Amino acid sequence: MNDSGVRDLDVAVIGAGQAGLSAAYHLRRAGLAPDRDFVVFDHAPGPGGAWQFRWPSLTYGKVHGMHSLPGMELTGADDDRPSSEVIGAYFDAYESRFGLRVHRPVEVSAVRGGEDGRLLVETSEGGYATRTLINATGTWDRPFWPRYPGQETFRGRQLHTADYPGPAEFAGLRVIVVGGGASGTQHLMEIAEVAAATHWVTRRPPVFREGPFGEMEGRAAVAMVEERVRRGLPPQSVVSVTGLPLNDAIRRARAEGVLERLAMFDRITPSGVAWADGRTVEADVILWATGFRAAVDHLAPLRLREPGGGIRVEDTQAVRDPRVHLVGYGPSASTIGANRAGRAAVRSITRLLDRVPA
Repeated sequence: MNDSGVRDLDVAVIGAGQAGLSAAYHLRRAGLAPDRDFVVFDHAPGPGGAWQFRWPSLTYGKVHGMHSLPGMELTGADDDRPSSEVIGAYFDAYESRFGLRVHRPVEVSAVRGGEDGRLLVETSEGGYATRTLINATGTWDRPFWPRYPGQETFRGRQLHTADYPGPAEFAGLRVIVVGGGASGTQHLMEIAEVAAATHWVTRRPPVFREGPFGEMEGRAAVAMVEERVRRGLPPQSVVSVTGLPLNDAIRRARAEGVLERLAMFDRITPSGVAWADGRTVEADVILWATGFRAAVDHLAPLRLREPGGGIRVEDTQAVRDPRVHLVGYGPSASTIGANRAGRAAVRSITRLLDRVPA
């Protein structure tokens, strides 16, 4: 700690989800010590990253593509337990096994340029002056709510995937689910079993994928997202470009008419939604399964954004400030991508620390 009460660090890691824990693991392997050389901050109340906030009906068996953290497999999980419990317990055990000493709950309000070439990380437990930064804040804290004319006049309930409580609350109601991704279809299929009526609305016709999603298709999807990040555009999610897997549950829902898609409505009315051609649908609930945006507002003082609205990243490094690495951002926003990004960021940071005097 220096004379101003600010603690000096080599690396600050913001976020203790998959990407942040992967980075912390590789920092330890590189010889850096928790609480001495690096600190991991997490604003959530407990381990589990965004998984701890998932709805109870999302059991572990329904999770698509969960990849274990580096150095410790997730084994023996009960497919019928809520994913929030399974993955929360796994992350908790992982933090303990590798002694990662996550500081929580800690809010990071801003990251600014500091003295002597360091970055000043302002947190609810005080200031930290760090030589490098790994940002692993994901997207869960920034749900995207589209805006449509008349939205404020709707007399029913509007909620987002981030607040989805499970299907029981929608029993006997008329529900519109907006969004063509995996979350939207999962919500819709659950709610349809208890609701009085459901309607599915998406901006684009959904693409259902037959057969397994192989490595070549995965690489192509990641490359599409990576290209946007290189151009400084806001990243799309990898899942948004892979399509929906045509599994037995999807086939059954299509056969039953649950997944009959309507084009996007033009306005919201007090009692539902309406299209320009005069069609209307009455509703008690509008559920916005419209995705999330990167939670990077605390980095705003560093002026990392490009004119296109995104942060331009090469590998994991912010082009406008090479001290800053973004993991779990854009092309690495998947569990396996986050693991790889954590390793790549630490490799780059250890080279930088060797070149820059403490």
